[in-house]
Amino acid sequence: METIVIGVMPENSQAEKAVEAMRKKGFGDNEISIVAKDQEQGNQEEDLSFAEQNLSDGTATGGAIGGVAGLLMGAGALLIPGVGPIIAAGPLAGALTGVITGGIAGGLIDFGIPEERGKHYEEKVKEGNILVAVKTNEEKVDSAASILRQYGAEDVESHSQNS
Repeated sequence: METIVIGVMPENSQAEKAVEAMRKKGFGDNEISIVAKDQEQGNQEEDLSFAEQNLSDGTATGGAIGGVAGLLMGAGALLIPGVGPIIAAGPLAGALTGVITGGIAGGLIDFGIPEERGKHYEEKVKEGNILVAVKTNEEKVDSAASILRQYGAEDVESHSQNS
């Protein structure tokens, strides 16, 4: 059974340090995800095409999450209805690709987060916070949660899922 550990980082530097610490503890790019509002793109929703969203090229634009995006593979820019441009990396980015309705909350539901909590986390991203999620096995849950808290994450919680 896999478990998702999720938390909100108020600062880019906190998220970057948390991701670095997780990687040093053996968490891989296939476990760690980040989502942040792309501050450089502003609210240019009308200029971006939903149909063209694709993270397969592994590139990120904008400076919303700076060095954090560089730490993880598969980072890319997406336009989420009701949120605007975001940068996402890791497995959660795949859940958000092509999301037309449901926004970040819808992608989080697909990732195993209950709807009410998904909406809460979507609001946090809209406010400019960085979402860090780790999808891992039960043995590593406490370590992931501890690292997130150590680097200042708020609203840290875990949700067990059947693989």
